[in-house]
Amino acid sequence: MTDLRIVLAPTARLMAAALLTAAALAPACAADAKKPAAPAEEPSTLILSDTLHYDDVKRQSIFTGNVHMTRGLMTLTSDTLEMHEDKDGNQYGTATADKGKVVTIRQERPENFELIEGKGLRAEYDGTKSTFDLIGQAVVVRYVCGKPLDTIRGERVRYNEKSGTYEAQGGPNSAAAGGRVRSLAEPRAKSDALVAECRAKQQQGKQPTQNTTKKGR
Repeated sequence: MTDLRIVLAPTARLMAAALLTAAALAPACAADAKKPAAPAEEPSTLILSDTLHYDDVKRQSIFTGNVHMTRGLMTLTSDTLEMHEDKDGNQYGTATADKGKVVTIRQERPENFELIEGKGLRAEYDGTKSTFDLIGQAVVVRYVCGKPLDTIRGERVRYNEKSGTYEAQGGPNSAAAGGRVRSLAEPRAKSDALVAECRAKQQQGKQPTQNTTKKGR
């Protein structure tokens, strides 16, 4: 039997790159024609998958098989990803995982030495609000300088990538016992100390090495 992964993966990758580039350029060109000043540039989006179905009329793309999406400093991995755009160019997405797996989202915030990692059975993205919803066995962990500090568990956890805020709801499919929301937060002083430590190491790495060799006169 032919391995569909080998046959379809390269084609899907090329098509995804081409379609996403076209989708990104079209609204920009229309905006430039109407307005002298262009709006703030959105981060590029790259999606790798084994297969891709694109419907131009519905403005819908369905990616399946080992899906890996990169958008700026955010990455998402899933088994299926459905994305569509509205008439204003706003993007919406739904990611799902096969049985026994989870959807994973990682958002880097280098200015604070932070990494936000979320996992759930399903994830939904709303481009108009810049929010990610992790649904079913949802867990979100905040890392500072590589160390886990804050953890939120629930049935549904929402993360706003612009404001860095969270919302959580409990339910029968919660990752916390009893269908509750469980939040574990370390003292702010610990977080600040880790940030200061990482910032100091970063500054040390940027300092040029001093040459202590003395030259003869």
